Formats: sequence, C-alpha cells, structure tokens
Amino acid sequence: MPARPAKAAVFEQLAADGVRHLFGNPGTVEQGLLDVAADSAVGYVLALHESVAVAMADGYARAAQRPGVVQLHSAVGLGNAIGMLYQARRGSSPLVVLAGEAGVRYAALDAQMAADLVAMAGPVTKYAARVLDASSVLRELRRAVKIAMTPPRGPVLVVLPADVLEQETGEPVVPASLPHTRSAPEPAALARAARLLAAGRRPLILMGDGVAASGAQQALARVAEKLCAPVWGVNSSEVNFDAGHPLFAGTLGHMFGADSARVVAGADAVLIVGTYVFPEVFPELDSPFQQGAAIVHIDADAYEIAKNFPVDLGLAADPALTLEGLADHLERQTGLPQRAAAGQPPPARPAAAAPARPPAGDGSLMDCFVRVLAAQAPPDLVVFDEALTACGPLLRHLPPRRAGSYFQTRGGSLGVGIPGALGVKLARPELPVVAFTGDGASMYTLQALWTAARYGIGAAFVICNNRRYRLLDDNIERYWAQLGIAPRAHPEAFDLSRPDIDFTALAAALGVPGRRVDKPGQVPGAVRALLGHQGPYLVDLDTA
Repeated sequence: MPARPAKAAVFEQLAADGVRHLFGNPGTVEQGLLDVAADSAVGYVLALHESVAVAMADGYARAAQRPGVVQLHSAVGLGNAIGMLYQARRGSSPLVVLAGEAGVRYAALDAQMAADLVAMAGPVTKYAARVLDASSVLRELRRAVKIAMTPPRGPVLVVLPADVLEQETGEPVVPASLPHTRSAPEPAALARAARLLAAGRRPLILMGDGVAASGAQQALARVAEKLCAPVWGVNSSEVNFDAGHPLFAGTLGHMFGADSARVVAGADAVLIVGTYVFPEVFPELDSPFQQGAAIVHIDADAYEIAKNFPVDLGLAADPALTLEGLADHLERQTGLPQRAAAGQPPPARPAAAAPARPPAGDGSLMDCFVRVLAAQAPPDLVVFDEALTACGPLLRHLPPRRAGSYFQTRGGSLGVGIPGALGVKLARPELPVVAFTGDGASMYTLQALWTAARYGIGAAFVICNNRRYRLLDDNIERYWAQLGIAPRAHPEAFDLSRPDIDFTALAAALGVPGRRVDKPGQVPGAVRALLGHQGPYLVDLDTA
C-alpha cells in the first residue's frame, strides 16, 4: 500500500472498522491527527469535557453494539476521563480510547503533561498500549478493536505519540478480525446443572447485563418458567428480563449487602447468569446463601464465576447458548417442582426485600409526569435512567420490557444520563430517546447540552430536581440506624438549594430550549413539547 502519514492512516483504519463518530476534546499534541480529520468519513463529535466524550461513546457503544471511539488529550485529558472509563469498565462497554502525547523523543525529559498513560489507564481498561513506531499504528488499532469487542467486552487505550503519527507507514488497511467466542458447555455439564436446579424447592435466579450482551433474554425466560423461579436483577442496567413478566421480582440494590442477603437467604437452588455477586459498595463478607443451597453460575467471563463465593457448578460459556441448552435439559427433568408444571405462582418474596413493582402511584409530580409521558410516548421510546432516588415512577409506568429500550447508569459514576442519551440517539437516530437524571448528577456533565445543540442531536432530558443529593440523605439515615444514632439534620454538604440552580437558563445558555415544571397542570404541555420538539429539549422537573 502507498506510504502516507500514520495520522491519515488512523482515519482509514477507523473507517474500515465501520466507525462513524470520534468523540473527543482536542489538545495541542493531537493537532496533527485532527488536522486531517476533515478529510475522513469519520465525523468528529466535539465535547467540552473528556467525561462527556467518554459517556457519549459509552452510550453509543451500548446502543449500537459496536465500538465507541474516543480521543483524549494527553495525561490531563485521560485523568479527566478516568471516572467515566471506570463506568465503562464495570459495564463492559467496548470503547477504543486514543490518547495523544507529545512524542517518543521527549520521553526522557519529564516534560509538561508527560506521564505514563498506560499505567494511568491500567485499572480502568482491559488493555492499554503505547505505539512506538508508525509501522504498527494500524496493527495496534485493529488489536484494540478486537480486544474491546471480544467478550467480556471493555474499554482499551491506545497511546499515539505525535511524532509517531507524523511518520509514514505502508501498513495495509483491513478490518479488525473479531474472533467467534460463543460456545456452549458439553451436554453432561448442562445435565448436571439441570439436576442441581430442578432439585430445589425454592429456586431463585440472579441475572445481570451479560444476559443482554449475549441476547439471552428469551432463553432466560424459558429457564425461569421451567423452574418457576423468581428473577432478580443484579448489576442489571439493560433489559435482561421483561419487567412485566410475572416471574420478574425486582432488582437488588447497589449499596448494602444485607439487602441482597435477605433476598437470597431462603433459596435452596440458585442460578446466577451474566453477573457477579454481589456488586454492592458494602457487600456481605460471608456468603449470604443458605448452607447447602445448590448454586450454578453461568458467565462468558470465567473470572466472574465464584469470584467471591463458592459455587457448585460454574459454566464459562455464552449465556444464550447455555440457557437454551439448560432449558432443553430441564424439559426432560422428572423432578421439577409440581408448582412449575401446574403453573402455580413462584414463592413469596422475602418480606424485607424491595417489591418488584412500586405501588400504583405515589401522587408525586414525578409520578404524574411519567404517567403522562407513558400515555403520549410512541411505543419505541428509549429511556436512559439516571433518576436514582426518583426512578420509582419510571419502573411503574415505563417498565423495561423490550431489548434496547432501556439503559441505566452503572459503575457509580455520576453524570452519565445526558451524554449517555446523546450517544444512544446517535446510534439509533430513528428512535425517540429521553434521559432522566438528577440535579446533582446532571451538573457533572451539563456541558453535554452544548454538544447536543451543536450537532442537533434530538434527545430529550428531564432533570429530577430535588435540590439535594437525596441518595446521600437515604444512605446516611441507614448509617445512623445501624450505629444507633438518633436522626438529625442531614449534612450541609448534601444541600444544592443555595443558590438555586436555574436549569432552563443553563440549558438556554448552552443552546437547548426547555421549561420548568413545578405544578401538575404544567405536565401535559411539557410532555407534548418534549416529545414534539425537533432537536434537544430539557424539562426541569421539581421532585423535592
């Protein structure tokens, strides 16, 4: 292939791999690369902060099921992006991050913005590498795409020194080769799994995002129905199981292990699929499972199986193929509980567990807004849920039922909602997309509204504005209860009301129209505007 500068070859390789968008925030050491960006079919999507760029790429990758590509500026840009890369790593999002640096020839000088970018990225990526010679730039890019997209998926980093990109390369441009990794366990292992689970009188299923990643939703439903087992979400941020299914029990929390322990304590047969257990901030140190309970764990990532607690059978395989085989074996089991054959309801949920579905309505303005939205929205509405403490009405009126219609924050990084929804909308421009986020969370990445206005990305945003870090209120109340401390005023640091944040004014300053809703009578008009506006639109919803 004719020699050309490696900086131009980068865009050729991205185009060959079907990359349509490069999300980024530019810096001086990337000027050579970006100088040739206009000559490429890959569109540059400018973000005003690196966390916005990564969160947009994350949303894009989740909705498109293909790599989201990000450009970051040296050590300072990578540092700003670390929190969102942690989110992508925890959520197994296939991101390819291209980080610039001044050049290999400056490595010994400890120059301005110099750092070991590979070491910086290590904890939040699957793989990180620095290219030292132009003849390997495209090879490294193909490797990055392959690693990012190979289950378990995740973010990767490629450091591109400016002097290397200026060198010429004759590397050919060919699409990255993605290995086929979908495999099923041998029949004997599936038969053993079926026997273990069928012997239980109180079976339980714990499922996570590995189900959606492998397209295993229908297969999981088959298994749940054969066992007549309630299904709980664990680290479940996408549609892994129809929330309207009678066997859907709810989702476990992400904060306290005691909550999960109450749910699983009575089960004598447990199927874990597409997740690890348990992803809380304060997990139980001892196994919460009943002594003698049969535990079968299915995951594409062998590392996650029995990572924290022993299991009776671990199957490192594709969840969809494994669940289909397991369902077939369960059909041949003669020892299944009679309640499954008779179509009887599953066992009652533990009294201390959260209900599968919130009550019919709580009378709040949030409930009113979501109920009206559910009535007016088209059936293909996509929801990006970062509502956190305000999410009850979403699950009540817009329950996640259809694959690809619901995305939730994951990993603990705040500020995912607005940029994540923009990424989803770029991946699926034909679908209406609405993001719900909190007032505190939105302020981490509110600059994303400017990007929405610049490119006319027609997603809508609802700020659930309670003027507080409400989740911290809830958590400290639990902390007080655990330590026997009498309730008192919440810490001043949790308050966001002084001064009050005018979200519609901020949105307007960033080029996005919107309105404030603080009365029920304003809801119908606001919903019509949100759904009917051509371009981005924001609603500041009073949820105090």
